[in-house]
Amino acid sequence: MSGITILGTGSYSPEFRLTNAMLESAVDTSDEWITLRTGIKERRIAAADETTLDMASSAAGKALRGIDISQIAVIVAATLTPDYLTPSLACLLQRELGLPERIIAIDVNSACTGFVVALKTAHSLLADAPGKLALVVGCEMLSRVTDYGDRSTCVLFGDGAGAAVIRREPDGVFAFDSGARGGTEYLSCRAGYLGNSPFVVRTADKDCDGIHMNGGEVFRFAVETASASVARVLGLAEVALGSVKRFIFHQANRRIIDAIARRMGIAEEKCFVNIERYGNTSSATCAIALDELLRSGAASRGDGLIMSAFGGGLTYASLYFEINGDLNYD
Repeated sequence: MSGITILGTGSYSPEFRLTNAMLESAVDTSDEWITLRTGIKERRIAAADETTLDMASSAAGKALRGIDISQIAVIVAATLTPDYLTPSLACLLQRELGLPERIIAIDVNSACTGFVVALKTAHSLLADAPGKLALVVGCEMLSRVTDYGDRSTCVLFGDGAGAAVIRREPDGVFAFDSGARGGTEYLSCRAGYLGNSPFVVRTADKDCDGIHMNGGEVFRFAVETASASVARVLGLAEVALGSVKRFIFHQANRRIIDAIARRMGIAEEKCFVNIERYGNTSSATCAIALDELLRSGAASRGDGLIMSAFGGGLTYASLYFEINGDLNYD
């Protein structure tokens, strides 16, 4: 079994903070209701002239500090809100960051599951590039696909990006599990979102065709599938639940994370949570959480981590890996 070494991580969040108090004046909601139901206190919203590439390149630049970029052989970018249908975000990152031309550059769209799937994709692609590195990015501009007149969804979503640079290792543990239940009934977002922004006033003849969600069904799906997926990953890795140092679950809703932890018997302090500051940033949540976890020093060499996500598709994926190498942050 092969593993990975994480050589660097980075994240980026826009400056503007959309607080619960601000949303109280826009829709029929309250800070108390939002906090109790989701655990979110604020979310970051990109400026009107900010792009997905801007956020992704900022996070990736931090992850690449001190790394020889000539060794990057793979870029996998996870996003459902790219600036262009083509070229891909990964291709734009290749040019923006001055990465080699002889490179595999692809986007993956697995919604909130995207960064976990992107890590697995990069790990697989590096099998044909011994010793080379991969840049893995999760980045979303969800403010562009959020209907700020829909109180059931506008309180949830934010913008942000996270990135990691990895190398595949001949030794180590890297176990992956995933699945999908295709359909649009419970969580969907139609194409055609370009031009939509919370900073642009919508008129009666320009409805926002944004994210639509059945929260109850998604909650049940998330708890059921994440719990089962994590159990399967533990079996594949031949690792006991209690020996896992930290768990990074998709930051969709604090109640979902708590429900998964109770169902599996995971100690609350082992679950990294930052949803109160960022909200749900889809494919970026696990990437941002990984960066913050490692920068905090709460996990170190030899520690086993589980990352598990669930979202549109409907999709789910879980990953177990061990931290190899030492990370030095400024």
